[in-house]
This record gives sequence, C-alpha cells and structure tokens, in this order.
Amino acid sequence: MMIEATQSAPRLVTGILWSWDPAGGDLFSIAYHWFNLFEGAAWIVFAALVFRRFRQHRNSPIEYFYSLAFFAFALTDFREAWEQSLWLISVKGVILMILLRLRFIVMKKWYPSATLY
Repeated sequence: MMIEATQSAPRLVTGILWSWDPAGGDLFSIAYHWFNLFEGAAWIVFAALVFRRFRQHRNSPIEYFYSLAFFAFALTDFREAWEQSLWLISVKGVILMILLRLRFIVMKKWYPSATLY
C-alpha cells in the first residue's frame, strides 16, 4: 500500500496529464491540439508586433524582454499541443505573471493610450 501511494505522487508532478494521440481521434483531443497550435501562432504574432514596436521606438530594453515573454508563452502553447503536464502548467503560470508585469510597465510608461499590445 505504501509503495503505491508514493508512486502516484511523482506521476502527478513529473508525469504527463494529457497527450496528443492522432490515432485516438476523440473530439476533445483534436480541438485541444489545434487550439493550442492556433494560440501559439497568435502569441508569435504579438511577439513580432511588440518586437517591431521596440525596434521603431527603442524606448527601453524592457520592451525587448516583453517580446521575448510573448515568444516564450507561444513555445509553451506549442508544447501543450502535444503534451500537458503539471510542470508545463507551472512554467506557463510563471511566464504569464512575467508577461503581465512587463505589459503593465511598458504600457503605463511608454504607451498609455494604446490598448492592444
């Protein structure tokens, strides 16, 4: 009994909670997979827009890191399209907190009238 309980806890932390199986074909997996690919592409577009704005205005290197945060978040979505795990959710949460903090700084200081990115 004790061995079984200790083996299930590490699986939750290091194991895969969901994985893409193209042969499985259930509707949820197909939608989840393609949604994450689409979402990752959208974050790449935002990263490119922020990077372009950084290159045009050169307000601060913080804006460069803001662009990188969008790109990093996109990479986690591309990974999530194939596998979902607790470590990935944790990494996404950390990147999201960084992204929101950088957005607050950049938008407040250099683009107070902008509303999108």
